[in-house]
Amino acid sequence: MLRRPPPLSPGAPIAVVAPASPPRSAETYQAGLDRLRTTYDVRQAWTAGPERGYLAAPDAERVAALHRAIEAPDIRAIVCVRGGYGCLRLLPEIDWALARQHPTLLVGYSDVTALHLAFYTKANWAGLSAPVVTEWPQADDATLASFRGWAAGQTPGFVEAFDASPTALAPGTAVGPLLGGNVAVLTRLLGTPFAPDFEGAILVLEEVAEAPYRVDRMLTHLQQAGVLDAVAGVALGTFTTGSLDSDTPTQSLEEVFRDHLAGRPYPVVQGLPYGHHLPRCSLPIGVPVRLHATSAHVSLAAQAPLVDL
Repeated sequence: MLRRPPPLSPGAPIAVVAPASPPRSAETYQAGLDRLRTTYDVRQAWTAGPERGYLAAPDAERVAALHRAIEAPDIRAIVCVRGGYGCLRLLPEIDWALARQHPTLLVGYSDVTALHLAFYTKANWAGLSAPVVTEWPQADDATLASFRGWAAGQTPGFVEAFDASPTALAPGTAVGPLLGGNVAVLTRLLGTPFAPDFEGAILVLEEVAEAPYRVDRMLTHLQQAGVLDAVAGVALGTFTTGSLDSDTPTQSLEEVFRDHLAGRPYPVVQGLPYGHHLPRCSLPIGVPVRLHATSAHVSLAAQAPLVDL
């Protein structure tokens, strides 16, 4: 049974942790903390000093910070500093029994995909794929309204408040738990005890600065691991390629998506306003959603709130 966290209301106490990389800019991080503090009571916060290259701190210290936030009875949300890399390293050391006793709203995206899916798998947590602290200074009203709505117990739309027009690659209607996030991180979980059962899920995927052949490789991995046959639907968010060598032959991302997903016996849509760029919607990981796609219309709607009201 899905363990929903308590709602997050204005003034509620939160913890800021860095389970992956440190912020690129101390000024941006401080500005993010300051903006968070205009709405929430930041009780615990990552501080600079113990960084190890691309890691915000040694593994043991990052796990300990997570555990402190989880077991603190007053903490209502755990908001991640940024993504980057490092969450995968922590998974074997997390106290999953502790997590099952204290469901808490986990907020982040990108590398935090590993935590969202592992907490769903090992502790039945619902989580919120939403802006990290270093994005709060530049986050627009629609992005923050999506986050605040889900966190407070509303079921805001995924598309309506954003300049997005999702389209169908394959028609159909399906209901299932919303699972996914960054596709590069998700594929690294396959074959580990922290990967969820994707049977009947609505799979959401996004990626940034990856060449089409790399995206092709990730989708091929998902197919050969059985994920794309197990799911009940797929929603593609924002994908970007970064700069490409004009002398190197390539396919377009659209061709890659059609190779792997067009003609599926379940709904497949592209253009969900979710990814590494703002503005974007927040996603309630683990919550049942309904995906409907026709040539004329695409909709994605939650079937339940994220939090325990």
